[in-house]
Amino acid sequence: MRLILLFLLVSILITACGISKSSFSPDKKYSPGQIQRDFLVYQTILEQSHPGLYWYTPKDSMDHYFSSAKEQLKDSMTEPQFRKLLNYVTAKVDCGHTSVRSSKKFSKYLDTARVKIFPLSMKVWNDTMTVAANLNRRDPILKRGTVIKKINERPVEEIVDTLFNYISTDGYNRTHKYQTLSNRGNFGSLYTSVFGLSEKYKIEYIDSNGHIKSTIIPVYKPGTDTAAILSIMSIPHPSKKERRQMQLSSIRQLKIDSANHTAFMDLGSFGRGYHLKSFFRHSFRALRKHHIDHFIIDVRSNGGGSVSNSTILSRYLSDHPFKIADSLYAIRKKTTYGRYIQNDFFNRLFMTLLTRNKKDGHYHFGYFERHYFHPKKNNHYSGKAYVLIGGNSFSATTLFTSSILKQENVIVVGEETGGGAYGNTAWLIPDVTLPETKIRFRLPLFRLVIDKNYPKNGKGVQPEVEVTPTVDAVRRGADYKLDKVMELIREDKEESLKKSSSVRQKND
Repeated sequence: MRLILLFLLVSILITACGISKSSFSPDKKYSPGQIQRDFLVYQTILEQSHPGLYWYTPKDSMDHYFSSAKEQLKDSMTEPQFRKLLNYVTAKVDCGHTSVRSSKKFSKYLDTARVKIFPLSMKVWNDTMTVAANLNRRDPILKRGTVIKKINERPVEEIVDTLFNYISTDGYNRTHKYQTLSNRGNFGSLYTSVFGLSEKYKIEYIDSNGHIKSTIIPVYKPGTDTAAILSIMSIPHPSKKERRQMQLSSIRQLKIDSANHTAFMDLGSFGRGYHLKSFFRHSFRALRKHHIDHFIIDVRSNGGGSVSNSTILSRYLSDHPFKIADSLYAIRKKTTYGRYIQNDFFNRLFMTLLTRNKKDGHYHFGYFERHYFHPKKNNHYSGKAYVLIGGNSFSATTLFTSSILKQENVIVVGEETGGGAYGNTAWLIPDVTLPETKIRFRLPLFRLVIDKNYPKNGKGVQPEVEVTPTVDAVRRGADYKLDKVMELIREDKEESLKKSSSVRQKND
């Protein structure tokens, strides 16, 4: 009897779980009243609490974008449709830390659903678009490096300009937008959101002889790709310790070529949880021990994280005292809809305890406005340093790069950073969850000005040696920025040898 009851209970639970999972529909529509309420919460919170809402976009322009969006809320919408509208308005704020995300239920659905997806990943820059990867592996035509001219009869210039309207970035930075489209899978995801999903795509491309041709490719269906499924099944499952080590290695690595006195640090994040303080300590001790003369720091994929971690790295390299910011403040402690803001009580407590209301009416974090950080004494690095940057270099990575940019022994190589050189909005960045659709958006609470004397031109930190993509480099899969650094190191070594030879000749 007990076994029968237990069997029935398990059956009920399994059935209930099945009902719960299937109850979510990505095509669910929300009434005009629901999305109008969500938009009111969204707009009010931005207007009351966002410290950079009118930093690059004048108030009358933002008012226009808000009003235009509200005019479109007269019919029911699915979450993706409403999210697309919010993405458009949010991008007009010109703040890279303010972005829209799916509801938790929709994100969970995407994690498990084998939805059809656009089959190509792209590398995009200026007026060029090339194939970076093709999910249809048997396609003999659209291989890596193939230049694309049109998709479904739309010129790539028109496509890129349209998609740019949905990408948040600091100021008027275009490098970050190009890089966002080039990040794996992003182009297809945004393209589908804006232009819709097709069963087939007509692709116009340039062949190896320089002729413009076209081909038809199918949408990618993960459920039918048996090769991909089998490859995933054949991957051995690492232990928890191995997974942790793999995660750390993917974020921070130091490689030393002791024979050539050269070292390479790959740093993918300044986030907490990666033991970066001890990693930096051990790394710079190793640089001293191995007498490293040329040190490469790759922060091209570093989207930021803890300012404390980026400051520690700066202190190991900086040859002068430096500040984090000339100003750092919030514009308000309370908002009408604080109940929808993540950790709202603790955010307000933080402001109450650590900020002061000044004459300008803002709540200033005075410590960082006044405090100078000094270079590390133990294991400080004074050799040649090469910092690799790009459109994904963001937030705290911009602070790090700015702190050492003007030093004679530091050369910044690559492309403009995604993070603003003049400043950004940062520090506390809670999620806001809209009450009806549960769509989330990030809300930075502090405005940070790195250097008040820097031109407020809406651009990122500029490289001293600019290195941009080429079709040939993409086709070969070459790391053209790192190749340039190695060239600079060779030139420096040759110059040092010439100087040493000249000194010896004089002494003789």
